[in-house]
Amino acid sequence: MSASISCSELLDAARRGERPPLNAVREIGEREPGPFFRIVVESLADSFDPEQVAAYEYLMRAWIPAEPRVLPEIPERVETVYVLSRVTLGADIKITSIVLDAMKRRFPDAAVVLVGNRKSAELFTADSRIGHFLADYPRSGSVADRIQLGRDLRGKLAGPNRIVIDPDSRITQLGLIPVCDPAHYCHFPSRTADSASNLTTLTQNWLRDVFGVSGEAYLAPEPARIEGEGPRVTISLGVGDNETKRVPGDFESRLIASLGSKFRTILIDRGVGGEEARRVSAAAEASGCPGRIRFWEGSFAGFASLIAQSDLYVGYDSAGQHAAAASGTPLFSIFAGAASERFRERWAPHGRGRVRVVNADAMPPAAILDLVSR
Repeated sequence: MSASISCSELLDAARRGERPPLNAVREIGEREPGPFFRIVVESLADSFDPEQVAAYEYLMRAWIPAEPRVLPEIPERVETVYVLSRVTLGADIKITSIVLDAMKRRFPDAAVVLVGNRKSAELFTADSRIGHFLADYPRSGSVADRIQLGRDLRGKLAGPNRIVIDPDSRITQLGLIPVCDPAHYCHFPSRTADSASNLTTLTQNWLRDVFGVSGEAYLAPEPARIEGEGPRVTISLGVGDNETKRVPGDFESRLIASLGSKFRTILIDRGVGGEEARRVSAAAEASGCPGRIRFWEGSFAGFASLIAQSDLYVGYDSAGQHAAAASGTPLFSIFAGAASERFRERWAPHGRGRVRVVNADAMPPAAILDLVSR
């Protein structure tokens, strides 16, 4: 296989079961690291198909040598439990928080430490049981740069009375980079678990199998002051540069208008700024109910606090839906752009409150608005 092929061609070849020479894979990845991760890595890893995940692991062997896997052993005395962040906020709520909760129950006298970035740590600031070890995963740059963080952690997390829980983190490239003694390393293979269940259930089942306890998704951010009279609805229209998650046309302004007829206060996240903020602001202006709208432009943890204090959450597939599910806030998820039906099943929000998920790829905008307005 020539190194001059595109990332899309490499993905197609991997899906056909072909195994190109690793030196050619390395050349492609180093030449175009952004497209390599976005097109090849994420497509294979997020397929939840064991054969495609195996293809992903083969391709990553161009940078990460294979190491033997051993069954973990829990030390008789555990002083510190390191839980690796999943890097993205939605996954840290839906998956990592369950692990944190279970570790607090299983090891009541141990320090439970989240290994991740500041934004993830802010989700649990108000929980005195959770410590924080700063580890900023570079979501851009070369493949070697993204791999180096996991290698750097090996000497920092190791210890005789310590264990590392890896919920399929990008820090370890989904369990490929050893960060401690293999005997003290517990990896949750979320992408190859042989079930079509929701990731919430899969995480809980794995914890019971390995540790004999489970947990619940939760949030503990510093409380944010909520404004406006109730009832209140929080809305997130962010898509993280993935336009396939959006419903096109004037859907967003009509959605806000519809909710404005039911709620006295509409709390809208302006997202990461830039074009996304301009789009959201334009939809709010066109809705015809700007007097009811309050914009949030702070941290995601702060917005999650607002979600927990609201009467309803509505948004696209994003971290907000998982914050609502973990908080017990009734939610309506407009789920578009899913790579497959299995992807939608795995990532659909799951919580103790009322959860409604609509497959926005299979419905016209008017029908979605009709469901939301009921």
